[in-house]
Amino acid sequence: MRKGEQTRQDIIRKAAPIFNRRGYDGAALSDLMKATGLEKGGIYRHFSSKEALAAEAFDYAWRETLNARIHDLDTISNTVDRLKQLVANFVERRGIIPGGCPLLNTAIDTDDGNPVLRERARKALEGWRSYIASVIRGGIRTREIRPRVNPQKLATLIISSLEGAVMVYRLERNEHALRGVQAHLDSYLETEVRVPSK
Repeated sequence: MRKGEQTRQDIIRKAAPIFNRRGYDGAALSDLMKATGLEKGGIYRHFSSKEALAAEAFDYAWRETLNARIHDLDTISNTVDRLKQLVANFVERRGIIPGGCPLLNTAIDTDDGNPVLRERARKALEGWRSYIASVIRGGIRTREIRPRVNPQKLATLIISSLEGAVMVYRLERNEHALRGVQAHLDSYLETEVRVPSK
């Protein structure tokens, strides 16, 4: 990797927690300069605007977060067990990027504003939902998941439950909601999704 590209990636990596914690409007250029050790011109030599940097920082933060959530899932042969591990990874591997879930943060931050970041968050959600739905479809094909299960709806249920629990966790500053949702999803996956053993 060339020095310029290495500097660019370093800026993205250091800017990601700032945008994730403070949001687009709250991330001051002075904070970005302090974190990167670069002057304004040094940052804008690599990015056309703050928005361009924020978009790249979101992509980086989401990629790191998603990789932690799907870590080692391909080593689990049973599909329902894989989904349960995805839930466990979500609960156990919070804080990959300081500030919490970049998808939740960016979705809330851009709800009434920044269409570029909102679109990045929407695409990230769609990619995550598609990934989970493809796991579910695979489980239906291998007869580990009941054929009546709708992959898109179950994927949406899992994501919505987990992200909602994160919001409650952040407000209450305890893990009760996260642990409760994990237990509920585990039970649901066992009783309503897994094909019963004969």
